[in-house]
Amino acid sequence: MMGSENDDEAHLHASKEDMENLFLRDDDGDKSNSNRLSPPPIIVTPADSDPLSAPPRSKPNGGGDSRSYLEPPSYADVIFSPFDDNNSEINGSDDGSRHSSDSLSRSPSSSTSSSDYIKITVSSPQKEQETSTSMLSGGSTYITYLITTRTNLPDYGGSGSEFSVRRRFRDVVTLADRLAESYRGFCIPPRPDKSVVESQVMQKQEFVEQRRVALEKYLRRLAAHPVIRSSDEVKLFLQVEGKLPLVASADVASRMLDGAVKLPRQLFGEGGGGGVSVVEVAQPARGGRDLLRLFKELRQSVSNEWGGSKPAVVEEGKEFLEKKEKMLDLEQQIINASQQAETLVKAQQDMGETMGELGLAFIKLTKFENEEAVFNSQRARANDMKNLATAAVKASRFYRELNSQTVKHLDTLHDYLGLMMAVQGAFADRSSALLTVQTLLSEISSLEGRAEKLEAASSKVFGGDKSRIKKIEEIKETIRSTEDAKNVAIREYERIKENNWSEVERLDRERRADFLNMMKGFVVNQVGYAEKIASVWTKAAEETSQYDRESS
Repeated sequence: MMGSENDDEAHLHASKEDMENLFLRDDDGDKSNSNRLSPPPIIVTPADSDPLSAPPRSKPNGGGDSRSYLEPPSYADVIFSPFDDNNSEINGSDDGSRHSSDSLSRSPSSSTSSSDYIKITVSSPQKEQETSTSMLSGGSTYITYLITTRTNLPDYGGSGSEFSVRRRFRDVVTLADRLAESYRGFCIPPRPDKSVVESQVMQKQEFVEQRRVALEKYLRRLAAHPVIRSSDEVKLFLQVEGKLPLVASADVASRMLDGAVKLPRQLFGEGGGGGVSVVEVAQPARGGRDLLRLFKELRQSVSNEWGGSKPAVVEEGKEFLEKKEKMLDLEQQIINASQQAETLVKAQQDMGETMGELGLAFIKLTKFENEEAVFNSQRARANDMKNLATAAVKASRFYRELNSQTVKHLDTLHDYLGLMMAVQGAFADRSSALLTVQTLLSEISSLEGRAEKLEAASSKVFGGDKSRIKKIEEIKETIRSTEDAKNVAIREYERIKENNWSEVERLDRERRADFLNMMKGFVVNQVGYAEKIASVWTKAAEETSQYDRESS
C-alpha cells in the first residue's frame, strides 16, 4: 500500500540533511540544549520488531534519551501511555507496541491466557548451494532464513521454550499448501508471493531483505491464529531441524498429467470407473488429479446456473449469505479507505519535502544577506530569516516523522485487504464443498436411473440377461461407493460451514479492536505532531513579532 520508507527518504534527502544539520548545529551552538536536533524517541523501534508496529512510548524527561529538541506535547504524553502499552506481550511484541499484522488473526476474547505468547523472528539470510545428482557442476543457489521461535505455549514445550530452524522459501510454499488442504474453511493468512521477475529486477540484497520481512510477518500471523498455530504443520515447520518433514504438493502440470493418465481407466475401466474416492472427495476437484470429477462438477455448476431444475442441496444459510454480502461490501469500503490513506501519505510527504526545500532556500538567502550586510538592521533581518529557516527545517522533519507514523497505523487497512483474500478463500472452500455434494447427489440419481432401466430391460428376457445383470451389479456397487463418498462430502461441507462461521465471528471481534487501535494511534500522532509543529512556528512567530516591534 503505502511504500514511503525511511531508508528511501534518507537516500533522497542525504545531501539536504547534511546541510540542515550543519545549519541547525550552528543555530543552536550557543544554547544549552545544543543536541536537541536528533529525531524524537517516539519513532525508535527495535530492529527485530515489525515495521508496522505502533510507536513505543516516549521516555519521560530526565530519564533515557533527552535529545529531542522539542519537549513531547502533554496531550501525547497522556494518550500514548495507555494505548501503546496495551497488549504488549501479544505474540511476543516486547517493545511496548502492538503488532498490527499479528492482531489480524487474534481474538480479544480468546480462551487462551493473556500471558501466553509466541514470538517468531526471521533473520540471517544465507546463500546455499542446491544439491543435485547432476554430473554438471555449478548448480543453482538459494537463500535460507533462520527462523527463531520463543514461546511459553504448552503445545511447544511450555515456558521458556526456544528453538531455531533454517528454511527456504520453497518450504514456506509447502507449509501454505498443506494448511490450505487441512484447514478448509478457515481464513488462513496469505503467504508472500513468489515473484521471480521481482527478484531479478531488484537488487539482490534489497529483495532478500523484503522477503525476510514478508516471511516474518506471515509466520507471525500464522502463529497468532488460535487454531493454525497449534496445527501439526506449523509445529513441524518451526521445530524440526533439517529438511522439512512435509510432503510438497505436486505442481499443476504434474497433477493434470496424473489426471489425464487416470481418465481412460475411469471412463472405460471396470464398472465405468465412475466412483469417487472417499479419500479424495474431502479435497476440492480443482486440484486436477481427477479430471472426470472436475468435468462432472463443472457440468453441475453450469446446470446450477443455467439448468431448469433446482439442485438437491442448496445454500440455505440466510444469515451466512447476508454476512458474505456484507464482507464483500466491507472489502470495497476498505479499498476506498486504503486509497484515501495513500493520498494522505503522499500529501504529508509532499508537505514535508516542500517545507524542507523552503527551509533550505531561506538558509541560502540568510547566507546571502549576511555576506551583503552593511548595517546592523540588515544583520538583524538575516538573523530572523535564519530563525524562519530553522523553523521550516524542524517542521519538515516533524512532517516526515508524522508520515512514517501514519504509514504504520493506516497500513492496517492494507493488511485487511490481504485478509479479505483469505476470507474469500474460506468462502470458496464452502462453495466448492457444496458443489461436490450436489455433483455426487446428481451422480447417484443418474446411476439409479440407469440401474432401473437395465432392470426393466432385463426382466423382459426369459431367465434374465446375464450381461445386463452383471452391469446392474457393477452400477449398484458404484452407487454404494458414491453414497459413501457423498456422506464424507456432506460431513466435510458441514465442517467447513462451522469453520466459516467461527472465523467470521472471530474476524468481526478482531476488526473492531484493530480498527479502534488504528484510529487511536492515527489521531494521537496527528495531535502530537501538530502540537510539535505548532510549537516550532509559535517560537518563530514570537521572534518575528519582536523584530517587528523593534523595527517600528
